[in-house]
Amino acid sequence: MLIHPTLDKLQALKFTGMAEALAEQMNMPDIDTLSLEERLGLLIDREITARENRRLSSRLRRARLKHNAALEDIDYRQPRGLDRALIQSLASCRWVSEHLNILITGPTGVGKTWLACALAQKACRKGHTALYLRLPRLLQEMAIAKGDGRYPKLLATLAKTEVLILDDWGLAKLTAEQRRDLLEILEDRHGSRSTLATSQLPVDKWHDLIGDPTLADAILDRLVHNAYKINLKGDSMRKRQAKLTSTTQPE
Repeated sequence: MLIHPTLDKLQALKFTGMAEALAEQMNMPDIDTLSLEERLGLLIDREITARENRRLSSRLRRARLKHNAALEDIDYRQPRGLDRALIQSLASCRWVSEHLNILITGPTGVGKTWLACALAQKACRKGHTALYLRLPRLLQEMAIAKGDGRYPKLLATLAKTEVLILDDWGLAKLTAEQRRDLLEILEDRHGSRSTLATSQLPVDKWHDLIGDPTLADAILDRLVHNAYKINLKGDSMRKRQAKLTSTTQPE
């Protein structure tokens, strides 16, 4: 039986997983011991797996995560105040399904951004969409978007993203325009999407940083009150890595 026309047709139909599995089956010496139904089942399973992998790759590419991080790679030996039980609970991604937020605070270098990316990566693996953004750069982009007409589209994109990472929250005091933009973002997401914010400042300092008391109340009400809070401690992981590197270099 000529198999190449069938492989070509599967490729044309974009059944690449089935095409690869069929080619592999034809090179298996004991393939005839399987029934037609069993072979077909294997082909379908491969196609489903291939499509799931492509969708995951697409979600991760659109997420633009800063770090290629995974929760399974967390090093709990370092005394950073990480609660293993909490992390394992968050790994289920129920917080995404329940539209809850996560706030990660702590000094520079303790792994806030890495942990945020690991949580978002897990969400992508569970079928959710994610997007990593540095808050200072996002606020600048929103100001530009107002001038070139992209503002409504940008807000819509942020609103439909299931997990939005706002990294480097609180590097500078917000302007009046930035406060309004941030409120628009969080208002669209409140109760329907999950936001993950990281900051060097403790949460109780955020109100003063936002500035206007009324808008600060509105912003934090939509972000803080339905959020898991993770406060990391300890020395900078970057400093520790630098020490390890220097001690392992040949003299």
